[in-house]
Amino acid sequence: MIQLGILTVDDLTKAISNGIDGGRGMDEEEAYDLAHRVLNFFGYSDRIIDNVLESQDRGAFYMLEDARILSTEREETTLYDGREWRIHYWLFNRDAIDRLIRGEDRPDDGQSEEANVYEQLPPEAWDALKTLSKPDA
Repeated sequence: MIQLGILTVDDLTKAISNGIDGGRGMDEEEAYDLAHRVLNFFGYSDRIIDNVLESQDRGAFYMLEDARILSTEREETTLYDGREWRIHYWLFNRDAIDRLIRGEDRPDDGQSEEANVYEQLPPEAWDALKTLSKPDA
C-alpha cells in the first residue's frame, strides 16, 4: 500500500503491471521503464501540465489514463485580450493506483460492459441488422 504523499517507482511499476491489459500486456521491465519515465515528468508533484509532453509520451499517458492510473483536468482562464485559454493537466489517480497495487482493480481485458452487450445479442439480431443495412435493389 502506498503511503500518503509517496509514490515510488516500485509502486507505480506494480500498478502499471496490474493495470495494463489486466496484468498480461506489459512485463515487469517495460512497466518499470514506463513508471520511471512517468515519475520523471511528475517529480514531487501529483499534477503536471500537458504542454510538457511530446506526442510519444502523451500516447503513453493516454494508455495510463485507460488503466485509470492517470486522469486529466483542465482549467480555463481569460487572457488580457478577452480570449479564453484552456490549460490541460495530468494527475495521478492515487485511489486507483492503490487498488491496482493490491490487485483489486484490474481491467477486464480492455472490454467494458458496453462492449460485452454485443456479444450477448442472438444471431437473429445480427441477421436483422444485415437485412437493414442492405441497399435497396
